[in-house]
Amino acid sequence: MQLTAPARRTTDANATDAKGTTRTARRTGIHDTDGMAVAAFVLGLLGLLVLNVFLGPIAIALASVALWRGTARRGRALLGLGLGVADLLVLAVFMSADNTMSWSL
Repeated sequence: MQLTAPARRTTDANATDAKGTTRTARRTGIHDTDGMAVAAFVLGLLGLLVLNVFLGPIAIALASVALWRGTARRGRALLGLGLGVADLLVLAVFMSADNTMSWSL
């Protein structure tokens, strides 16, 4: 004897609940991690030119979170991670060459 109705699994974007109202299912997990991977790549690339002290760590953080959550764009996240590290290395090299806390071309 079963007292409760079995749970229904729906794969449609629009599903109806027990009362008959339509609800919209959201797929945010994969989409968000793909966006983080792309953002890490873009910020890492921009960080090589400007504001690498800010954009480098942000690119590293976004790429790490995207990889940890299992993004489909793994290569782009790894490039963002590498570019973020390269941003900080470029900053360190130019700072040691100028003996200042900032650098300019």
